[in-house]
Amino acid sequence: MILLTYAGTAFGISTMRCGHNLIELQDDKYTVLEICGEPEYISYRTKIVGSILHHPRRTLDIQQFEEVQVEEWVYNFGRNRIKQLLRFENGILVEISDLQRGR
Repeated sequence: MILLTYAGTAFGISTMRCGHNLIELQDDKYTVLEICGEPEYISYRTKIVGSILHHPRRTLDIQQFEEVQVEEWVYNFGRNRIKQLLRFENGILVEISDLQRGR
């Protein structure tokens, strides 16, 4: 039973309840905003992801990079609930994680 309690944290959370509705990974930020309302805090950043592909004989290197727009939203549902961090990449929800208790 204890292992099941921590399984959500160890493997990530795939859903979050907002009132009577659920949001889940792969929802877009407009759907989340409509269901959950405005977050307490939003941060914005850009990250570069990509790779360099090397030919075995080093005759050709291919570089593939792209910019990813990252937004992190924090929801505080009150004193007795855990704050939730939602991370969006290019407008799509990719991570839901627990923070400390709300105040």
